Amino acid sequence: MPRPAILPLIDWKAVFGSGLDYEAWLAAAESAEQRDKLEAQRQALRLDPAVAGFLAALPRPVHVVAIAEDWCGDVVRHAPVLQRMAEAGPALKVRYIRREQHPEVFARFLTNGGEAIPKFIFLSEAFVECGNWGPMPEACKELIARGKACGDVASARKKVSARYELDSARREVVAELLRLVDIAASQEP
Repeated sequence: MPRPAILPLIDWKAVFGSGLDYEAWLAAAESAEQRDKLEAQRQALRLDPAVAGFLAALPRPVHVVAIAEDWCGDVVRHAPVLQRMAEAGPALKVRYIRREQHPEVFARFLTNGGEAIPKFIFLSEAFVECGNWGPMPEACKELIARGKACGDVASARKKVSARYELDSARREVVAELLRLVDIAASQEP
């Protein structure tokens, strides 16, 4: 049996260091309209006090590399959630990169073989990869996969949009991201 390809190691600390913080990333947005949407989403989002308290008490730093571009609707929905979480927890540090900035990184995080963003890669204090999220909540990814399987992606996208409308507080996204933050901040197995 042939051996699987061995992928080169990624210097996550360098990738993180090459990224922009939220403010610089937002300032570099391609579209003023999208920048305004991102900021409106961020300002409108309120985290549950228990979530904010958990984030404020993280026992050690968590680094997140966010592959995100402002033209993408899912980025507009989800990057502000990650940013609000980072604002609540000073130990949660996020840097934004573009797909073409690190193609070797992006190639590892395709969604069912497709280029979908955002992708949030969660790293421990020592820059060890602990998990990733994106481009949308798990239940929505499943809907899209089912739509592809039966040849009706348009209906799947409508169902995803309906889920987004029902969860305007982004509780599903917060819960999934919080789980990954918890893993990356772990002090024991």
